[in-house]
Amino acid sequence: MGNLLKVLTCTELEQGPNFFLDFENAQPTAGEREVWNQVNSVLQESESILGGLQSYKGAGQEIRDAIQNPSDHSLQEKAWNSVCPLVIKLKRFYSFSLKLEKALQSLLESLTCPPLTPTQHLEREQALAKQFAEILHFTLRFDELKMRNPAIQNDFSYYRRTISRNQINNMNLDIENEVNNEMANRMSLFYAEATPMLKTLSNATTSFVTENKTLPLENTTDCLSTMASVCKVMLETPEYSSRFSSEDTLLFCMRVMVGVIILYDHVHPNGAFNKSSKIDMKGCIKVLKDQPADNVEGLLNALKFTTKHLNDETTPKNIRTMLQ
Repeated sequence: MGNLLKVLTCTELEQGPNFFLDFENAQPTAGEREVWNQVNSVLQESESILGGLQSYKGAGQEIRDAIQNPSDHSLQEKAWNSVCPLVIKLKRFYSFSLKLEKALQSLLESLTCPPLTPTQHLEREQALAKQFAEILHFTLRFDELKMRNPAIQNDFSYYRRTISRNQINNMNLDIENEVNNEMANRMSLFYAEATPMLKTLSNATTSFVTENKTLPLENTTDCLSTMASVCKVMLETPEYSSRFSSEDTLLFCMRVMVGVIILYDHVHPNGAFNKSSKIDMKGCIKVLKDQPADNVEGLLNALKFTTKHLNDETTPKNIRTMLQ
């Protein structure tokens, strides 16, 4: 698609940003390289994390057998030995969320710092914008998989109960060094969330705004709203979406658009749905609804259930109706 696609002749203030983000081919410039390398080292692990989550089967049967036969030591041991490697896997997912949090904050710092405006940053630092998008894309994929897998919380609850009751009787005590009580408490809070990775990113963005008191809030919200606007235009304009070399890029754009809307809604005091919002929510929802239902059901649910301000009185009724 080329590193930058100039597509509109209107002014930015009138109709939104006049550039596209090259999600397929953007390469880092010398100025982006340091941050890009840091974030890339995290993103390289993302497919492996998703693969691990996708193949996560759980120890439901072993746990049921152990609970139904509390005096059968061999069944207790079998359940425990089935759960331990799963808990190690869950710890890896949780630890990755902490790395992702730091990566996101590094990108926010780069894409919002003066003297450039966030729009100028996004236009000139396409490789960092692409990484921001890749984090959001991963996050929504992770959370979709997690929501469809109740075994995760069942396995972890069994692990915590067994540890707290000291029922393990010298069975595989090494696990306690890996996942001690403090770590288990933090992991428990993470997995209790319906969408744990989105919650992590929302908290990370809110913390970024809170900790950078000299940086105007608008720098962060404008970065998010600009990305949402660019994704919407890329999706709704066949002339441009047809240039994607892969159909997967369409779904990528949709996930990124929804991800930045959710972050904006958590960070902006009035949220994304308010009439004063810089995001065209009606247009964004319409773009999603114009896609095959199978592709967007999870994304529409994410807007319904993981945003903060949808049910505010200031949200226009037609927006709420569109998401019902």
